[in-house]
Amino acid sequence: MRDSLSHTGAFPALSPFPSPLPESPWRFLTYFNYYRLILGALLLALTFFFGEVIAEGARQYRLFASTSLLYFVLVGVSVVLVQSQQRRLGLSLQLAFQMSTDILLVALLTYLGGNAQNNFGMLLLVSLAFGAMVSRGRITWFYAALASIVMLLEHGLAVLIRDASVASFFQVGMLSASYFAISALSQTLTRYAKANEKLAMLRGVDLSNMAEANRLMIQDMPDGVLVVDERGGVRQFNPGAERLLGYTFPVGGLVSLAQCSPLIEALFAGWRQNKALGNEVLRLPFTQLMVRVRFLPIERDGFWGAIVVLEDMQRTQEQAQQVKLAALGRLTANIAHEVRNPLSSISYATELLREGNPDAAQERLLKIILDNTSRLNRIVQDVMQVNRRDRVQAEMIDLYVRLPLFIDELCLAEKISREVFVLNVPAHCQARFDRGHFEQVLWNLCRNALRYSQRQVASVTLSAFQVDDGRVCLEVQDDGAGVRADALQKLFEPFSTTDASGTGLGLYIARELCEANGARIEYRHIDMGGACFRISFALHQ
Repeated sequence: MRDSLSHTGAFPALSPFPSPLPESPWRFLTYFNYYRLILGALLLALTFFFGEVIAEGARQYRLFASTSLLYFVLVGVSVVLVQSQQRRLGLSLQLAFQMSTDILLVALLTYLGGNAQNNFGMLLLVSLAFGAMVSRGRITWFYAALASIVMLLEHGLAVLIRDASVASFFQVGMLSASYFAISALSQTLTRYAKANEKLAMLRGVDLSNMAEANRLMIQDMPDGVLVVDERGGVRQFNPGAERLLGYTFPVGGLVSLAQCSPLIEALFAGWRQNKALGNEVLRLPFTQLMVRVRFLPIERDGFWGAIVVLEDMQRTQEQAQQVKLAALGRLTANIAHEVRNPLSSISYATELLREGNPDAAQERLLKIILDNTSRLNRIVQDVMQVNRRDRVQAEMIDLYVRLPLFIDELCLAEKISREVFVLNVPAHCQARFDRGHFEQVLWNLCRNALRYSQRQVASVTLSAFQVDDGRVCLEVQDDGAGVRADALQKLFEPFSTTDASGTGLGLYIARELCEANGARIEYRHIDMGGACFRISFALHQ
């Protein structure tokens, strides 16, 4: 199945669905470093604008500023290591370095900035949350324990050296408990997120496999498939649609249904008004192929569009023809054995009776027997001709050379004047057809034309020409009464005839042999009277 908007013109083939799980920790680590980089910049800005307020004394200020700058530099190194393909150092090693940097430097900033009252220790909550997302197992609890121990030691040192409040140990203890709580919560949420990510990956693989299976099935379908939106734009198509429509869809552009087939576009518009019209059999104008057009609505939060299925009726007829030929083969084998042998015996016995000088009444009855046995024998021969329709050996036939020879042979066999026939064939006019089938078709058509014509000069005309699509056509026209309107529907059906002496198989055999050679035969009405049969030969290089 091809997409009219894609650059390649076709859906890409199925490729292994990449597993997102190994990249997830590195992605979290990248986000974590972006956060740390922003935090380092904020600390530098805080030092520049409010450093003297946070730190007491010039010495404390310089240490606070130096620590903030050191933190920003170390975060920059961490960002470079993560982004510059230095992953060979290992995820755990880089995370341990970054977590240790955050814990130690944040604790130092807390000490230099006035102990627990400045709430710098809250910054470690975000670091521990990211650490729980990236790390696995007990190492998460180690980082929480390390942060708690460092913050308790920092406050103990402040109590011993700077006379900090002992009561603030409760605040530090609550902060340490929150470290463990945020680590546990982040680890639990991360586990659920990874499980959902894995499930989404599996669902993505299933959808990808299903899409690929659908693509391959539609790609190889002999029937045409078009996906049309609500405005009549062709979104997707398959090679079968191009073959049946005789239209090459451009790559990378949206084509309207009216551009590739105005007839189907009109049916689509009518189907949107009345859903009962979505199962029509029609002949496509350009390729002259019979198709059944079906519309399948795509309804997603309202009418979105439709899938247009073009069922190749010729392929369906060919499948039915194969079944018919198989049955016909068995039938003709039985006919050849069970019918022709008795017919030969009856004919031979009748000839013997005629040699015994019968009277007029007996002669009339014997002639009736011979005429009917001859007619039955022709029926058997015609049926056996149909059985050989699948034995096609197509070759290029020069109509300018072959048709005069054929007419000469026909006039000799039928004992009529050559002036009855008129040939209008340009030089170098060629058609691809099995030679034996071609002569059989012409024999049937010309004998029909002779039977119903006036048999005067120029009563039967054979014309060959080339039409706009490049096909070569051959018309056999007579000056008879033409075909009655009530007989047109059954014109090419077997055993259908208006002549009592005919078998009703001539036109049927002509149609079968034409279809076996990729040609098409049709009856054309003529205003001036008479019958006209046109053979449209298959296109050839």
